[in-house]
Amino acid sequence: MNRTFIVIVRTAVMIAIAGIAIFPIYWMVMSSFRTHEEIFKYTTLSPELFLPVEWTLQNYKDIFLDPSKPFGRYMLNTLFVAVIVTAIGLLVNAMSAFAFAKLRFPFKKLLLTVFMSSLVIPYEVIMIPQYLLMRDFDWINSYMALIVPQIVWVFGIFMLVQFFSDIPRDILDAARMDGAGWSRIFAKIVLPTAVPALITLGIMTFLNQWDSFLWPLVVINEEKKQVIQVAISSFQSLRNISWGKILAATSISSVPILIVFLFLQRYYVQGITMSGVKG
Repeated sequence: MNRTFIVIVRTAVMIAIAGIAIFPIYWMVMSSFRTHEEIFKYTTLSPELFLPVEWTLQNYKDIFLDPSKPFGRYMLNTLFVAVIVTAIGLLVNAMSAFAFAKLRFPFKKLLLTVFMSSLVIPYEVIMIPQYLLMRDFDWINSYMALIVPQIVWVFGIFMLVQFFSDIPRDILDAARMDGAGWSRIFAKIVLPTAVPALITLGIMTFLNQWDSFLWPLVVINEEKKQVIQVAISSFQSLRNISWGKILAATSISSVPILIVFLFLQRYYVQGITMSGVKG
């Protein structure tokens, strides 16, 4: 009886915590169907707080039918950049992590230490020299400026190094004795064992790129090449804040992230909890 009571209390507490976490998202979605005047009209606990009184799709029509701010184009731009950075970044970061974790070369520990030390440097510090580099390459206002600097992610390499370090060295040595090269070992042995970690890193990379704001704001000036977070910020100004448009755009921009996480959450949790292959 006591155990059943504990389970009930624990479940109730978890449901309450989940409800507190989900309510802002629910309120955001419901408010996107409200008129501008109604969004902040109801602040007390009442049915009107949870459901719109006057349902409207005008906010969604405004963001998708405005020719001066093509919201659909912004989403496609963001999706394109996020997918390319995630795909290439996974390959590059995985190869770098494998080299640091399993290969032997001079000054490996020193290079890894210097490389990891960049994690403590604020992004704002390197943004200006990075911008100047993009300018010298003539990549300002191009997708290359959004993609290339974001491919190498030090945190992603550090995460995969921890995972690859747990792969038994004997497996790799046996493959080497059978005549397999490092590239084949990486493709046939290492990558298949690292699927949960790679999916976890992929979700994190995709999310970072989807939510990217500061760097696109700096390097992209052309309206048709802008990304979604910068577009959402353009719905507010010093004199007017279009909360209906902001809530509708934010609701739409949350859909791809939710879809990706719902389909890959099992691998995400597995990649976070497991430390690698145990020998």
